[in-house]
Amino acid sequence: MSLDRGKVWKQLGAPTDQEGSVNDPRTTEENGVKWNEKWIYRGDDGETVVRIVLWHRYDFLGAFRVAPDGSVTPEELGGE
Repeated sequence: MSLDRGKVWKQLGAPTDQEGSVNDPRTTEENGVKWNEKWIYRGDDGETVVRIVLWHRYDFLGAFRVAPDGSVTPEELGGE
């Protein structure tokens, strides 16, 4: 089963920040995917990015853990 916005929100909680929007026609390429909305999750310090979730319109493109050095690792999310 594919993940939708509601399932990701329920699993990860509300993002700290967001870039773009579901209806933003501009796309950006990052981590090998073209997206128009990025959910940003910050750590306890409120500054450090620890996770990003990328979307293109309503399609889930992936969740990525962000290491202290800025490298990213794809993260598997449950599809319940």
